[in-house]
Amino acid sequence: MTDRLVARLLATPWLVRAPIWLYRSGFGWIFGDRLVMIEHLGRKSHERRFVVVEVAEREHNVIRVASGFGKKAQWYRNLQANGVAYLSTGHARRARAAVRMLGPEESAERLKVYAAEHPEAWKHLSAAMDYAAGGEADIPIVEFTPPETAP
Repeated sequence: MTDRLVARLLATPWLVRAPIWLYRSGFGWIFGDRLVMIEHLGRKSHERRFVVVEVAEREHNVIRVASGFGKKAQWYRNLQANGVAYLSTGHARRARAAVRMLGPEESAERLKVYAAEHPEAWKHLSAAMDYAAGGEADIPIVEFTPPETAP
């Protein structure tokens, strides 16, 4: 029952979009380093779009996030189409990032790490995503790194 409620809450547009206002107003630090706002460009409109997602894994100069709604998520499809991303997390605002879509095997490995580090969160989030998908959810991982600079 909890997992269905989480799935419904994650499908409530005004609720999932509320953190965007906070990030854009300079209050992203409220969420610490557990969430990140991704600014991306629309596939067709090329207009700025925003999404706030949980950080699945963080290393030095690397942030990985999971697309809980799979490859159908609009932000995922936009990044896949044009690879343009700016990240805001904590006190960092609008940092340009290179985008890499991890393959199924690598995504599964990263999700195992997340599940081991956050077992309670994984239990509920994976169940909610499975419920929303109507079966076992395909959860790809997106990796963000600093863009390469020309020599």
